[in-house]
Amino acid sequence: MYRYLLRPLFFLLDAERAHYFAMFCLRIIHLIPFAPNLFSVLFGVKSSKLNRSVLGLNFKNPVGLAAGFDKNAAFIKPLASLGFGFIEIGTLTPKPQLGNAKPRLFRLKNDAALINRMGFNNKGVLSAVENLKKFRRHDCIIGGNIGKNTATDNCDAVADYVMVFNELFPYCDYFVVNVSCPNITNLRELQDAEKLRAILLAVISSRNSFSDKKPVLLKVSPDLNDDQLLQTVELVHELGVDGFVLTNTSVSRQALISHPDMIASIGNGGLSGKPLFARTIHFIERVRSLSNLPIIAVGGIFSPNDARLAIEKGADLVQVYTGFIYEGPFFPKNILKALL
Repeated sequence: MYRYLLRPLFFLLDAERAHYFAMFCLRIIHLIPFAPNLFSVLFGVKSSKLNRSVLGLNFKNPVGLAAGFDKNAAFIKPLASLGFGFIEIGTLTPKPQLGNAKPRLFRLKNDAALINRMGFNNKGVLSAVENLKKFRRHDCIIGGNIGKNTATDNCDAVADYVMVFNELFPYCDYFVVNVSCPNITNLRELQDAEKLRAILLAVISSRNSFSDKKPVLLKVSPDLNDDQLLQTVELVHELGVDGFVLTNTSVSRQALISHPDMIASIGNGGLSGKPLFARTIHFIERVRSLSNLPIIAVGGIFSPNDARLAIEKGADLVQVYTGFIYEGPFFPKNILKALL
């Protein structure tokens, strides 16, 4: 029903407007008495075979929702009812920011892809914290994706990352340092070894000041070459970072089948969706050959077979985003049934 009825209706709307309309509908439906219980029956797959112990955390299943879908932790409860084992909120920044000018989210339907230049639009970490306080803990792991405000100069970025980390610490189970998003001016300069070292050192130092040593991961750009990836893996090991999220969106437009004029008219932004899957698998294989640290795979997962392959190649967990938009609310369940 989703593919042939609901998706065409949603796709008539601007992509960003459709996202928030869908989330509004999901929230309203979830307020109906017994709807949460019905959702757990319709979308849940309960089996001990799906349980995973990763990063010192117990996941009920290995399928998560990637950062960017629920930036402000405003829809965790209804999203969790769709069967996800974990949800990553953010990217969050210290201060609220509007993000880039609209329109800033575009569909490439022929490529089963999206291009976004959202620009870390969010209501600020303190707003997310208030939402997290209202979330009744159950078996859905919550990750916090942390970033810096666009207006913060890169030389001052460390303080932004630490502030967001500290504010989220009581409410999230793991954290992801995001320096690889292509939609923030000069952000990816922070992938430079010394700048990245300073941020990771500060976050790890802050983590070590708490009695509960919650895991910290690094989200990696798919646009790194193999030498840069090797340096990144070595730095992660050196500093005691706990794992990798592979990968972020890409600035590449290679191998797209959408009309070049259409792609050019969209302009800058990070590409997500099917075209990234081969690169995601390459990064999983490469990192797994260099490291035994946990890997969360994200990028181009559009089918249960894609998720299975990512795990076979070395990922411990998988996340979906664009595939969830294109395939619909039963997508997590379909993956989980295939992993049994």
